[in-house]
Amino acid sequence: MPSIPARYLICIALCACTVACLFTAGCSNISGQPEIGSDLSGDLVVHFIDVGQGDSILVEFRDKAMLIDAGERGMGKRVVAYLEERNIERLDVVVATHAHSDHIGGLATVISAFPVGRFVDAAQPHSTATYENLLALVEEQGIPYTAAERGKTVALDPDLKILILNPGARPLGDINEDSIVLKMTYGEISYLFTGDAGTPAEESMLSAGLDLNADVLKVGHHASRYASSAKFLSAVSPAISVIEVGAGNDYGHPHEEAVERLEATGSRIYRTDLDGTVIVATDGRALTVATDGTPAATVTALPVTTTTPTPTPTAPPAPSSGVYIADLDLLEEWIAVANADEAAVNLTGWTITDEGTRNTYTFPVFTLSPRADVTVHTGAGNDTATDLYWGRGNPVWNNDGDIATLTDANGTVVSTLER
Repeated sequence: MPSIPARYLICIALCACTVACLFTAGCSNISGQPEIGSDLSGDLVVHFIDVGQGDSILVEFRDKAMLIDAGERGMGKRVVAYLEERNIERLDVVVATHAHSDHIGGLATVISAFPVGRFVDAAQPHSTATYENLLALVEEQGIPYTAAERGKTVALDPDLKILILNPGARPLGDINEDSIVLKMTYGEISYLFTGDAGTPAEESMLSAGLDLNADVLKVGHHASRYASSAKFLSAVSPAISVIEVGAGNDYGHPHEEAVERLEATGSRIYRTDLDGTVIVATDGRALTVATDGTPAATVTALPVTTTTPTPTPTAPPAPSSGVYIADLDLLEEWIAVANADEAAVNLTGWTITDEGTRNTYTFPVFTLSPRADVTVHTGAGNDTATDLYWGRGNPVWNNDGDIATLTDANGTVVSTLER
């Protein structure tokens, strides 16, 4: 296995009494948790890669490699660079936990850069260009495809057990709740990777009587308040919890109540927005941890390079003239178009499209008054001077990221907005 890059060799300092116990030969761990040291070692090395507001996890076991998710589309190159730095030449397994763009957006870039032995997918329908293009690429490259289901295993190495805990045989019907959840065990140490699974998925796994106990937890759904229930965390009882989250994200992750529930377990919490990439290695008996951030309880052994997460795109400043997209609400399914001019503008025949132009709204006979705006709703309703209705029975906008484009009647792009 390649050596750990020098920029990650950061000792995780413990209080003096704990150090005396953990690093004294023959000392027992009275808490029942595995020992946590500071010198990365062991056959199994797991990298929680800092990709801003999204997930990406590299698992290295001896000469094998598995990648779980790759962040947003713009993070694909960052993940590729990280893998190349690790001298990864092939990915034996790639896992797409679910179809939201902050998890699979960068996978196409990664799959195009490395040979892939198998693609494991949550296999839950989701009609976005990002997801459909990814599946098309997997098929085009002839990568063997596996639909995840509770009870199946992922083959990486005979000495490493990777069990699929979610989705169940009967999916819950929600993209997040049907996220792939993996339990990976090597020797006496287990890792639990939860994607964006929330409370309903946690309850499903608990009701099924699954063994959820794990030493390392990838916290579900970026530590949303709707995940990491107290009952679930009690069953997991993690020694280390890693939250993959972007600094200053629009969702307010991690939510305070989720963090409080994690703290109540006594788990040591790491966050990619504060600690950068987090690496947790094991020899099957004990855990060692390193980060590329500089939290208070660290002693830097070598120079550190800190990465800066890419911020979530926000609306540009309102222009002083012309018609433009003023706002886009992906969850509530509406888009606001404003007129900054002192004169009315005829929008008849103008269009609004989503990413990949999969869905198109064409303005009816409509004039937008000076210094006014109009809201175009995805669903059905009666058109007024301030509200127009697309009349769609299904959602148009991808909740985890989309691009709206406003085009005039001549086909000229007038304004775009990415959320």
